[in-house]
Amino acid sequence: MSGEQRELTMRFLAEPTDVNFGGKVHGGTVMKWIDQAGYAAAVGWSGCYCVTVAVGGIRFVAPVHISDLVTVTAKLVHTGTSSMHFAVEVTARDPMGGAERLCTHCVIVFVALDRDTGKPGPVPCWEPDSEHDRRLAEYAQQVMALSKGIEQTIQQFREPPAAG
Repeated sequence: MSGEQRELTMRFLAEPTDVNFGGKVHGGTVMKWIDQAGYAAAVGWSGCYCVTVAVGGIRFVAPVHISDLVTVTAKLVHTGTSSMHFAVEVTARDPMGGAERLCTHCVIVFVALDRDTGKPGPVPCWEPDSEHDRRLAEYAQQVMALSKGIEQTIQQFREPPAAG
């Protein structure tokens, strides 16, 4: 039933094939894990096929090492008419012991698509019911607003100057 699964956690084992030339897990691999966890969370909330439309504020704060047990947690923090924003945290730890460390965090946005038309379809509304949830919702909206500002700035430089 849609609208019940607000948070989802997935775990991955960092394998030797995941590393870059510096011996750490590729950022792209971590981003793939974020997208997979976000997709599963979005489908779980909406009950519909979903697509990624944006990732904002991605920050790599610590490396993921070979053999680390990686935990990716996606938590719904805002809904629109057809969109869902998830705050995502990626943590890692040595599975043989040791402290868990924050490696990456971001906001990822998915849109639910109607099966028949392929156009955006409605998602169950989520309303924050605690101060912490209100702060998370505000955080998600601010991150995405910053991302839109960056996108607009980039677009200005991609367009040829007006003839004058």
